[in-house]
Parts: sequence; structure tokens; C-alpha cells
Amino acid sequence: MIKKDLSKQDRKDWKEFLDNISSVPNKDGLDDQKNNEPRRFKFDFHGYSIENANKKISEIINSCHTKGISEILIVTGKGIHSKSSKNVYISEEFSKLKNTIPEFIKNNSDLNLKIHEIKQADQDSGGSGALLIKLRKISVS
Repeated sequence: MIKKDLSKQDRKDWKEFLDNISSVPNKDGLDDQKNNEPRRFKFDFHGYSIENANKKISEIINSCHTKGISEILIVTGKGIHSKSSKNVYISEEFSKLKNTIPEFIKNNSDLNLKIHEIKQADQDSGGSGALLIKLRKISVS
């Protein structure tokens, strides 16, 4: 390993970086929460097909429930770019992830047992283009 002295500019840049670490995005998907706030996981489903989104939401719910995470924010988009309105054989309502994901969860008894509530996210979290899934706590028997 070669040791190299840092320039004054490098030292200054590192100090600024370390002083403002909160500006670095969290790659784990967990939002930093205060101790009294619920732990939240966030995932963006833009670009997912319905089939792949259903598989992924199942993985996310199971993983978050096991880890004790209480809320999942899923960004689905509003479906305004969906081409389903041009195809008479496709349901316009159920070709959009914001509608199909809650329906998939409701019809999956294993996932449904882990869910307390699914609702549209508040405006600051994505509004009509996002869903907030509140998970039940793990029951210890």
C-alpha cells in the first residue's frame, strides 16, 4: 500500500463530505427515522411489469415484516404512460401497478395476514403515484 499525503483541497473536501453525510442517499431503501417514528422501506416500481412487480412486492413484504419494519412506501407512478387504454382486451384499471399491487396483496392470504393497511401515500411521499403499506407487528407465540 502506498501512502500518499492528502492535499489541502482533498482534506477540505473530505471534511465537507463527512460533515454533510446526510446528503448521501441510503442504498438499503430504509429511510432514516427518529426513534419514535416508524421504520419505513421505500421501493420504486417504475418499469416493472405486473408479474415482476407482484413477485417483488411479495419479497419486500416478507423481508420487511421479518425485519420489523412498519411501513413500506412503494412508488408505482400514476399509470399515465400506460398503453392499456388502446387495447380493448386489457382492463385499463387493472393494467396499472397502483391498482394491481393492492389487489395482488388482498388475494394472497399469506401477505394479507402481514398487512394492517394499504392506502394512497400523502402528497409529500408521492400522492396518487405511491402507496403506503402499513405492516402488522410480528406476533410472538
